[in-house]
Formats: sequence, structure tokens, C-alpha cells
Amino acid sequence: MKKIFILAIAALSLSACRNANSSTTEVAAVNSTEASAIAPADAPVIKFEQEIFDFEKIEEGAAVTHEFKFKNVGKSPLIISNATATCGCTIPETPKEPILPGKEGIIKVVFNSTGKGGMQDKVVTVTSNANPNTSTVHLVGEVLAKK
Repeated sequence: MKKIFILAIAALSLSACRNANSSTTEVAAVNSTEASAIAPADAPVIKFEQEIFDFEKIEEGAAVTHEFKFKNVGKSPLIISNATATCGCTIPETPKEPILPGKEGIIKVVFNSTGKGGMQDKVVTVTSNANPNTSTVHLVGEVLAKK
């Protein structure tokens, strides 16, 4: 009798553990589905004129400024919530106002080459309410050491 009772408790314990794990997995699946949900068809869409700007060769210490022009080719206002660069030497400036459908905007990027040398690829990640919600632009070129 004791053996049957112990086996029943063990079976219930394993069953409870299995149910708890599957519930956690289901919650994780729901959360990841919500996070990767695709924006509706009428969402804004950001279209850059040029995604890569090649500043060619500059001397160390020089600053490069470039304006990445884009257009909202979607059907609702585009709101840029953030723009981040791969390092502190590159500073992006984004428009503060929403960009209406069919209108254009500019993201100004300044790269300070002080302390940098060799080939550079500075990536700016733009986060917005567009579909997709992140896009990237690049400043590339070579920084020549001071003589």
C-alpha cells in the first residue's frame, strides 16, 4: 500500500512539473509572437535615398557630416523614436516631428575620426514605427593616420 501511495505522489509530482514547463513555454511563445508581429499594411515605410555613404579617405581628427535623406512611402505618419550608433564617435540627429506619408526627412550623422585609424564602418540603427521597425545606414571610409 505504501509503495502505491509513493508511486502516485511521484506521478503527480512529475505531471505537475511537466504542466508548469509547458505553461512557461506557451507564455514565452505568445510573448515572442507579440514582439515579432508585423505592422499592418497601412504602416509607415522608411525608404532611404542612400543607405551607405562612403567618405573615402580623411585624415585622423577630421569630422565627417552626412545627411541621410529618406521618404515615408507608407500610408501613415512615420515617427522615428531613436537612432543609435555603434560607438560614441558617431552622433545621429533625427527629426522630432512625424513625417507624413509621401514626405521626406533627414537624419544627420556626424563622425569624429579622432583616435580612429584604418577602415571604418559606422552603423546607425534607426528605430521607428515603420515596417520593419528598425533599419540601418552606414558611414564607411578610411581614416589616415596623422603624419
